[in-house]
Amino acid sequence: MGKHSRAARLRARSVVAAAVLVVLGGFGVAGTAQADDGLVEGTPCKDDVQACVDLGSKQAWLIDDGVVVRGPVKISPGGPGHETPKGDFRVEWKDTNHRSVEYDGAPMPFAVFFAEGGIAFHEGRLDSPSKGCVRLGHDDAVEFYNVLEVGDAVEVH
Repeated sequence: MGKHSRAARLRARSVVAAAVLVVLGGFGVAGTAQADDGLVEGTPCKDDVQACVDLGSKQAWLIDDGVVVRGPVKISPGGPGHETPKGDFRVEWKDTNHRSVEYDGAPMPFAVFFAEGGIAFHEGRLDSPSKGCVRLGHDDAVEFYNVLEVGDAVEVH
């Protein structure tokens, strides 16, 4: 899929999400308005990021123009001694079939690198801690890989 296809898909999802909010707002349903504090509703992240991670709840989201387009999805972050770094980052590079140099060639499919030390979103087991990366299930890893572009903002809490 080309970049324009992903952009069109994200715009379509945003339009659908906005339409749902308008319809629900018309019926007086509480909690449908965008938060006034600059955070994306339902996440701990600012509305100008494209990926959000909450280490405490072991969840992540993809965000487009302040609207969640995927998530929350289950993640497996780094464990003791290999904690996933917290902060604001940018996607640095991507590799569909990456193998770890640091950890004996461990597979890191659909890797999206965003922090020093080889920290990335990638497909992996969700039942044990990583060595610092943010592991995702297969379908989620594919979507994060396809949606996120080099330079996109990533926020980790």
